[in-house]
Amino acid sequence: VVTGGSSGIGKCIAIECFKHGAFITLVARDENKLLRAKKEIEKHSINDKQVVLCISVDVSKEYGQVQSVIKQAQEKLGPVDMLVNCAGTSIAAKFEDVDVGFFGRLMETNYLGSVYPTRAVIHTMKERRMGRIVFVSSQAGQVGLFGYTAYSPSKFALRGLAESLQMEVKPYNIYITVAYPPDTDTPGFQEENKGKPLETKLISETSGLCQPDQVAKIIVKDAVQGNFNSSVGSDGYMLSLLTCGMSPVTTITEGLQQIVTMGLFRTIALFYLGSFDSIVRRCMMQQEKCIGLEKKD
Repeated sequence: VVTGGSSGIGKCIAIECFKHGAFITLVARDENKLLRAKKEIEKHSINDKQVVLCISVDVSKEYGQVQSVIKQAQEKLGPVDMLVNCAGTSIAAKFEDVDVGFFGRLMETNYLGSVYPTRAVIHTMKERRMGRIVFVSSQAGQVGLFGYTAYSPSKFALRGLAESLQMEVKPYNIYITVAYPPDTDTPGFQEENKGKPLETKLISETSGLCQPDQVAKIIVKDAVQGNFNSSVGSDGYMLSLLTCGMSPVTTITEGLQQIVTMGLFRTIALFYLGSFDSIVRRCMMQQEKCIGLEKKD
């Protein structure tokens, strides 16, 4: 089951799983987008028995509805082996420029939109003693950045949920993966860019732009292997080790890497933070200069 599966990373994850023979349930709000995604995914089938089921529902609004559609999907295609929580939205703006209502809306979509589907599948997974659950967070869910005062907290929340839930379900052979993709070339990212502050754009440019199919392959691989953290690229690898905190480890090697590299990566991170602060100061000075010129005119 892939929520937010009608476009972007979610759709690419569905394609990647379909290439491995999975039966897919796509969950999203827009029925037309779902049907277009279904046709695209079906092109990648490896046998005639594979099915792509589409369900139109807002996973963040009412738990009863979400529970009902997940039950419907399981009746048609069988128990859920893997749930990928990819439904989400973003906004980039200065704190005082964000409509107060958006803070609640982003928490509903990005956090509760993952809580509800997870709650709907967890009982069956525990009964079967197997399952994989993926929460698609963001690098903005590892480090708070200028312009993401509404977005980052909703993505940080997923990590707290994932760490707590992993401790509960590990004895049942259920493994949680938290994915922290960087900026990815998706319709959502393009929409976010329309109103993104200059400071946020300049900070984002210090990291590259990834393609959704590349991100999807890494997420699916990590989920299948039962890795708790899923990161993309060298920056993502550094951030995951640097922010590991009390996160569970999959292997002893991973734990040793965190211990050995922590000091080095913290040093590198301080240079990054200094660079970000410099960007913000330069932009502020430039804006104040423009305001001063306008007043003179």
